Amino acid sequence: MTGKQTILLVHGAWGDGSHWRHVIPPLHAKGYRVCAVQNPLTSLADDIDRTSKLAAAQDGPTLLVGHSYGGAVITGAGHGPNVVGLVYVAAFAPDEGDSLGSIFGRQASPSGGNIRPDKDGFLWITPNKFRESFCQDLNETEALVMALSQKPIAARCFDDKSGPPAWKVKPSWYQISANDRMIPPESEKWMAERMNPKKTITLQASHASLASHADDIIALIEEAAGSVA
Repeated sequence: MTGKQTILLVHGAWGDGSHWRHVIPPLHAKGYRVCAVQNPLTSLADDIDRTSKLAAAQDGPTLLVGHSYGGAVITGAGHGPNVVGLVYVAAFAPDEGDSLGSIFGRQASPSGGNIRPDKDGFLWITPNKFRESFCQDLNETEALVMALSQKPIAARCFDDKSGPPAWKVKPSWYQISANDRMIPPESEKWMAERMNPKKTITLQASHASLASHADDIIALIEEAAGSVA
């Protein structure tokens, strides 16, 4: 595979670019240019802006890969002229006018009761509930690191409305996590069907499929990259 193509990985809520640690080394070894954005998680607009600027800074065709809330980010950031495709990993894929809250309004998150706000308007997953909520198929050590290094997300991000979706004009791929306890699998399936992606795969995975099923995620990214090369 050519080294000219860039894979830009976009993390979701309660994490950062290190959530892609099982995906980055294999893609790098295969000759892709890989970068992982570090979004502030302060508003959907802020995160789209940060990701858009990083995508625009890449030299050549760029594939955006978004996990969880990162799917909402790539839905807005994917309009960049050098963005050639979008991969959604257990992710939100909002349409214009949707908010993440309105999507949860269709079916509430099974782990919603484990999310708490702080006095500054940011949301946290209760640390001792993190593994069962986010990554029940990871070992205790890896789940502990995720729980204790989590990056909170501003509550307003769940109210911010999405703009025109890039998935309507760019080729897209979608991965559903059948055992997701953050975004209901039924909601993921509904979003995927609405998108009509080039391919949808379902994994017997938690919300953290990018870590627990990294090989499958890498294979999907490679298939997408090959399709838009």
